[in-house]
Amino acid sequence: QVQLVESGGGLVPAGGSLRLSCAVSGTTFSIAAFGWHRQAPGKQREAVAEIRSGGDTSYADSVKGRFTISRDNAKNTVYLQMNSLKPEDTAVYYCRYRYGLKSNWGQGTQVTVSS
Repeated sequence: QVQLVESGGGLVPAGGSLRLSCAVSGTTFSIAAFGWHRQAPGKQREAVAEIRSGGDTSYADSVKGRFTISRDNAKNTVYLQMNSLKPEDTAVYYCRYRYGLKSNWGQGTQVTVSS
């Protein structure tokens, strides 16, 4: 069973930075794709960034140039570096595992950006 555990969320002022981590177990980490998604109160969950097994990345337009997704295959961990945070980035951030038709989610970590 694939397990994902997010950490690193918290309260930060606008313009600040946070780095989220997603520790993964129960799978061959290097062959999977991983993504970060977020869900703000009253809104649908949205994709933020994805990194594929070969290292290719993609980002939502709203975070391009501010967020960076990365992976450490030796540590089975995925990261999301978030810079220049805005109040509208406030949400619960979820890590997602994807391999073929398989998909698993972490429990989420809260990010709150104060204005």
